[in-house]
Amino acid sequence: MKTILTGGLLPFALAFGLAACGSDPDGRNEAAAEAKPDSHGTAHADEGAVTLSAEQIAAAGVQIGRPLTGSAGTIELPATIEGDPQGMQVVSAAIGGRIVALTRNLGQSVGRGQMIAVIESREAAQLKGEVEASRARLSLANANLAREQRLFAQRVSPEQDLVAARTAATEARIAYRLAQSQVSAAGGGGGGLNRIGIAAPIAGQVIARPVVLGQTVAADSELYRIADLRRVSLALNLKPEDAGRVAPGTVVRVTAPGRQASARINFVSPALDPQTRQVPVIATLDNGGGQWRVGEPVIASVQLRTSGGGNAVRVPTTAVQTVEGKSVVFVRTPKGFQATPVTLGDAAGDTVVLRSGLTGQERIATTGSFTLKAELGKGEAAHED
Repeated sequence: MKTILTGGLLPFALAFGLAACGSDPDGRNEAAAEAKPDSHGTAHADEGAVTLSAEQIAAAGVQIGRPLTGSAGTIELPATIEGDPQGMQVVSAAIGGRIVALTRNLGQSVGRGQMIAVIESREAAQLKGEVEASRARLSLANANLAREQRLFAQRVSPEQDLVAARTAATEARIAYRLAQSQVSAAGGGGGGLNRIGIAAPIAGQVIARPVVLGQTVAADSELYRIADLRRVSLALNLKPEDAGRVAPGTVVRVTAPGRQASARINFVSPALDPQTRQVPVIATLDNGGGQWRVGEPVIASVQLRTSGGGNAVRVPTTAVQTVEGKSVVFVRTPKGFQATPVTLGDAAGDTVVLRSGLTGQERIATTGSFTLKAELGKGEAAHED
């Protein structure tokens, strides 16, 4: 009886063993048995692997791409076109009076030294009158000096008279130059004894004219604002962590509807703006064609450099997941994906710099990595069971 049972169970056991071997055509059980621990003590050859077919990858919405290499990436932020501080000038009235002429209007071009306004006032009459009076005194003093020199040469006049005449002529010359300087500081010209003309200090374009003809203005009142718009400035604000990754010379791509150009940063403030708590940055933009207007809002794309220098490997932030407390990126393999540990660096807009982990030549899951993380969790749970 015992022999019969034994003989009956043996064929069944052999058949079950053969079936089990047939269900593992890839020899995974054998490979798992032969797997040896790696340098981290991992005893499973397929740890971190997610097995998916191409159809499953497409159905899961996972998109595949390559890491970005080169600079640390770019950030996009709003900016404003401003006039170049070195190419803008406010033209003010040096004396108070009534405006009797304004020769330029908004938007018109003006050359350096061209007369752009005339002010009529009693102060102008006094200044110009002093010039005429000092000129007359100088002429008289020079004539007296010439007479004394002639008399001294003829031994008719003493030397002290000659010295006095020479001193008077020198003082008259100084007074005349001072009167001329005062008129020049006020503007000069104007076409009348009681009028002062205001000249443009730089060549450019009139961008503001807050006064009108016939208006009475006080000294130092603004008459015009002139800007040389062949170059304009780009004003933007960066976060402190991003400001440390730009420097004078950094390229900024400026974009507006139908237009695009490159600017270069020439100033990074060493202090935070007290209102925004960000770092003011100024870039210079060529505007020879006049396509950029002061006050215009634009989008600035700023190239960032890596903190450690050299070429950076960047991946989208959507490609990074955290598995068991470590940052990983899913790298495409022939059978699916492999969760590869990476070391994160600086953020760069919607990308992040990798300090280690990838070479930049891999194909990775750029979107849908959370789905792969979920699949990885399912596989580990099944393995524990």
